Amino acid sequence: MIRSPGIEPNMHAVRSVDQKIQVVELPEPNGSGVRVHVKSAGICGSDLTMLDRGFPLSHTLGHEFAGVLDDGRAVAIQPTSGCGDCECCVRGDVQLCPESMASTLGVFHDGGMADQVFVDARSLVDLPSGVSVNDACLVEPLAVAIHGISTIGLEAAEKVAVVGAGSVGLLAGAATRSHGCPTAIIARHPPQQYAAEALGLDLKPEGAFDLVIDAAGSESALQEAVRLCRPGGRLLLLAWDWENISLPGFAMASKEIHVLATVTYGHHHGTRDVDAAATLLGSEPEIANQLITHRFPLVDAAVAFATARNRKAGAIKVVLEP
Repeated sequence: MIRSPGIEPNMHAVRSVDQKIQVVELPEPNGSGVRVHVKSAGICGSDLTMLDRGFPLSHTLGHEFAGVLDDGRAVAIQPTSGCGDCECCVRGDVQLCPESMASTLGVFHDGGMADQVFVDARSLVDLPSGVSVNDACLVEPLAVAIHGISTIGLEAAEKVAVVGAGSVGLLAGAATRSHGCPTAIIARHPPQQYAAEALGLDLKPEGAFDLVIDAAGSESALQEAVRLCRPGGRLLLLAWDWENISLPGFAMASKEIHVLATVTYGHHHGTRDVDAAATLLGSEPEIANQLITHRFPLVDAAVAFATARNRKAGAIKVVLEP
């Protein structure tokens, strides 16, 4: 435990110190916005990547989180917010606002891996009945999947394949299946396979698919996704690597595949993607049951991060609970 000098500590928070996870003691936050008493915070693959790449993380980590307000109201949090005035924000594409990425809690501002955090009131996501605040950290990654699927367009009964069965891949599969689409997924590790089957996903993609979702973000995954896509089909790049990757140009062109890459979440049909995600979690409780494989108290954050790296040991979504 690290104690900041010269202050009276009142809460714990998870930060990167020399690219290592440390639980530090900080004063209670103050400022504008709404206070959230955090109850669950998920570890995202991007958190691990930022640590590995030496991304300058000077704030409290955690962009997947949920908690309760001072009045006891349970909420999930959308960790990005646009300026509210630009053309992108006005039409509902908040994720495309030039200020959106820089507003991200847990990256450029203090996030949810702490006992408390202040957030913009616009970031609050009400939870429907049946959604536990301890599971609601899944709202954010599920919104990523819903945004991509909504943006590329999907009709009931279309055949879908997902390449990659990490948390975003499994969430994407759950979302397309709930849309009425038969969905197959490529899952490497047995725990991912068990979760996929429990979510009603086929483990053996066969034939050609109307929509293929790349949820792995590697060149090999992209090649496999193109192979599975039918001529004239659609390819959704839901995961992306921090490095440039090569596209299988001829294979894509010969099938005239329509390719779309998406980022975070916005609005569709007058509804925020985060609200749609909360609704889906409420109607499909098995999603949280299968995705959240490990829970740790906040003080064990270093162990939790190490566990999140170990896919072969069964980790899918690892959650910290302050």
